Amino acid sequence: MADGSASASPPSVSPHQYHRDAIKSSVRNTAANRRREQAIAIGKERREALMRAKRVCRAPLSGSDEAAAEEGDMVVDEEKADLETRTTQAVEELKSALSSQGKGAQNRKTEVLRALRRLLSQSEVPPVDAAIKAGAVPLLVQSLSFGSPDEQLLEAAWCLTNIAAGKPEETKSLLPALPLLIAHLGENSSTLVAEQCAWAIGNVAGEGAELRNTLLAQGALWPLARLMLSNKGSTTRTAAWALSNLIKGPDSKAANELIGIDGIPNAIIRNLEKADEELATEVAWVVVYLSALSEKATSLIVRSSMPQLLIGRLLASENLQLLIPVLRGLGNLVAGDGYMVDSVLIVGNSVTDQALSSLIKCLKSDHRVLKKEASWAMSNIAAGSFEHKKLIFASEATPLLMHLLRTAQFDIRREAAYTLGNLCVVPAGSGNPPSIIVEHLVAIVDGGALPGFINLVRSADIESARLGLQFLELVMRGYPDSQGPKLVETEDGIEAMERFQFHENEMMRNMANGLVDKYFGEDYGL
Repeated sequence: MADGSASASPPSVSPHQYHRDAIKSSVRNTAANRRREQAIAIGKERREALMRAKRVCRAPLSGSDEAAAEEGDMVVDEEKADLETRTTQAVEELKSALSSQGKGAQNRKTEVLRALRRLLSQSEVPPVDAAIKAGAVPLLVQSLSFGSPDEQLLEAAWCLTNIAAGKPEETKSLLPALPLLIAHLGENSSTLVAEQCAWAIGNVAGEGAELRNTLLAQGALWPLARLMLSNKGSTTRTAAWALSNLIKGPDSKAANELIGIDGIPNAIIRNLEKADEELATEVAWVVVYLSALSEKATSLIVRSSMPQLLIGRLLASENLQLLIPVLRGLGNLVAGDGYMVDSVLIVGNSVTDQALSSLIKCLKSDHRVLKKEASWAMSNIAAGSFEHKKLIFASEATPLLMHLLRTAQFDIRREAAYTLGNLCVVPAGSGNPPSIIVEHLVAIVDGGALPGFINLVRSADIESARLGLQFLELVMRGYPDSQGPKLVETEDGIEAMERFQFHENEMMRNMANGLVDKYFGEDYGL
């Protein structure tokens, strides 16, 4: 639009130019960086609040001989000192059993390992430190030697699993055990032993990037990926959980390698199709980190049936533990590849209507993470074509987003503001200001959204303040009958902009001062 006046319809441009516009700063490489940052952030949130990144194994694996025998055999918590004393004694007994020979020696090894495992499994605060100080780790590594009976291997791996679920320094004590734990993921080990070793490795990987890099350097990725191809649900679930811990960055190399392993994309699809929600949850976390860290994976995923499966899960499920990774994965796909919006979420397709309905469902949720993630995903769809903007604007999403802008926590308000701002503009191209969709702008301003954007201008967060200034520029430039400046002034928008008059951030200073000079200069009010 040459004269910069408001327009009710977009200029003719290629569909891919719609995917990000001036109100949405996270374009392409910025969006990729943001997805990586949020992948790490959600990993922390997952660890602290949603589902522990490290997990104590308290019950026997499905299919083991112990599963029936130990039902109802949990011990009550004991005094810490007594528990530690018993643990130290158990380690001493293990040391003795490993050096014994002759009849009954093997049974004794297994029984002593089982006793130690019970101490490390059946207390709310397992005595991991006492076990390590007593010298348990090298004895457990010795117990993992190839040729040992499966029962012994399983008990030893179980003990190591729960030691790895401890504090950071306790997890690091497992470094000598990693080569054997990884080796037992292979085809020469039974499924039960491999699954328990995968659990231990998942706990180690959940500790941090340094240990993840050690595991990757020692070759843990490929055998874990093979386990994820298993037809046994618990094995696939454990392998997927361990893989999501192993590939979660910040380096993208592991994610790129995983998506290239033959059978992995099909395994993800197959397991998302199953009714098992626990399995789908762990597989969805794999999708989260693949789509957050790997452009190669994102491109492959959006061109498969995975987006439709994720949308279906999001719409049908009420399971919070499943909804969070499914929603985050969809948000990553929408933000990461223009194909997702332009060629999958085509306006008029049933899958697009389902996607919008599922996002609206999450906007209505009482859960903060769902509201934030849904607003983020919605903002990237709203940065799509003019048809996408009209679809969202005409839906229940718009009043919900305006309500969130007024009442929600800050991070949700910012994402809601991005969506509302994107609904009002289409890119003009050639460095010109974005063209304004007047109908949308008027409805959103008249609906009470302006004070929310002015509050963003007052925010200490520069990205949010910039978003607020961008929206004020749209209002002052595009609101009919030149009433925009008056509306901004009435809501104390001038005072909000003037805080940047001498601000240290040059971009914000120039932007705010330029708006004040242009719309509230000498001729204002004449």
